[in-house]
Amino acid sequence: MIVAISWIPKGVSKAEPVFAEPPSREDIEEIISNTLANVGEEDENEEDDANKKNDEVAHALTVADAIGKPSNENGDDITLALKDLNMDNYDEEDEEGFELFSSGMGDLYYPSNELDPYIQNNNENSDSEDLENMIYPTDSVVVCARTEDDLNFLQVFILEDANTRDMNLYTHHDIIIPEFPLCTAWLDCPLKGGEKGNFLAVGSMGPSIEIWDLDVIDEVEPCVVLGGKEKRKKGKNGKKKSAKYKEDSHTDSVLGLAWNKKYSNTLASASADKRVKIWDVVAGKCTITMDHHSDKVQAVAWNHHAQHILLSGSFDHTVALKDVRTPSHSGYTWSVSADVEGLAWDPHTEHSYVVSLEDGTVKSFDVRTAVSNASAEQNATFTLHAHDKSVTSVSYNVSAPNLLATGSMDKTVKLWDLSNNQPSCVASKTPEAGAVFSISFSEDNPFLLAIGGSNGKLQLWDTLSDEGISRRYEQYNRNQPQSGA
Repeated sequence: MIVAISWIPKGVSKAEPVFAEPPSREDIEEIISNTLANVGEEDENEEDDANKKNDEVAHALTVADAIGKPSNENGDDITLALKDLNMDNYDEEDEEGFELFSSGMGDLYYPSNELDPYIQNNNENSDSEDLENMIYPTDSVVVCARTEDDLNFLQVFILEDANTRDMNLYTHHDIIIPEFPLCTAWLDCPLKGGEKGNFLAVGSMGPSIEIWDLDVIDEVEPCVVLGGKEKRKKGKNGKKKSAKYKEDSHTDSVLGLAWNKKYSNTLASASADKRVKIWDVVAGKCTITMDHHSDKVQAVAWNHHAQHILLSGSFDHTVALKDVRTPSHSGYTWSVSADVEGLAWDPHTEHSYVVSLEDGTVKSFDVRTAVSNASAEQNATFTLHAHDKSVTSVSYNVSAPNLLATGSMDKTVKLWDLSNNQPSCVASKTPEAGAVFSISFSEDNPFLLAIGGSNGKLQLWDTLSDEGISRRYEQYNRNQPQSGA
């Protein structure tokens, strides 16, 4: 499935992404050790589990041995096949062969491609690969956080020739991540020096927030980790102690992230531990912790115009507004009728936002009507019965005022004209995305909507192809089709 989508601004990606240095043996051993420690951390009795695993291995070896000693005529073929494979000497590899990352097909390691007799036209192949990896300033980049067959990864897509009939979408590279992802946020804070960077923060089932460099291919570890668990150490009895959370870490799943464009080292996070945290990503530490909610916090969003103002939405049926310059202040709250799923500030005005709810409705509020610690549901600017099921994601069009997209578990995506606070549906689509988990308008191609959901296939909707949208909003299209498109 695709659980989160982030557009990357045009021109910020390196034209030629670099390949990560292969990890050292020590790094690999440490990663494996940490992974095994996390897997076993919830086991009540690790020794019993280890014995159980040994029993399973012994059983597997017994079965394998039985295969090699068939008791019937049909088993002879299996025995001969195993002999051909030389399985008895399977682990006895040639020390001069390429040990790590070998294809297992008898390949050898040569000091250079020029000395490898099986590689021809080396320069031509190298040039071809370089061209394939190139990202041009005119390319659009979109990243999906995905899970597939127990594998978690970030899938980096390149979109060529957007807004033309020759529009082409393809996967540029994947980044394997260790935890089930739940949310993402792009940021350009220069974590590795220089003026700016190209990074993606990922919130997951684990309590940590990982920040990955999108300009590095085949990276195995994030460049920054915020929070999470300390490495487990063995006690006096030889057993590893229960893992402790790092100082100021979230203690449950990270459900929402929001990067502050004005203060580029600032990242907000929402968690199932009922807390909202503000992080300094350069220092790698939490600077503010707020616990103004009484249930899981699902979403956070910075105001586009006053970027010290932060919204948070929770399963406690409230939306809260906080000025992070005075985090101890109680702030302002709005009560709603169901669990909060998504939040979005209107980019065209400073004082309005929408909140999407688990009951299929979308509400708009004006912050100028806010009251402290509201106990009853306030009057919304409008209430929109948008979908038959939970509205999981909302996205404003940054170019066309009053154009809002909503995505739902009912497998539909709808576009709404919010003019005069009287919403009307102007387009609806049932993409091949399954239950919709994430939608996002592109800022560079403002009428292009990315859609991700339970079937794991990224969908792109050119909303101007809909007659109703084109008629109403064509005047706001900053990217007119090229001649011949």
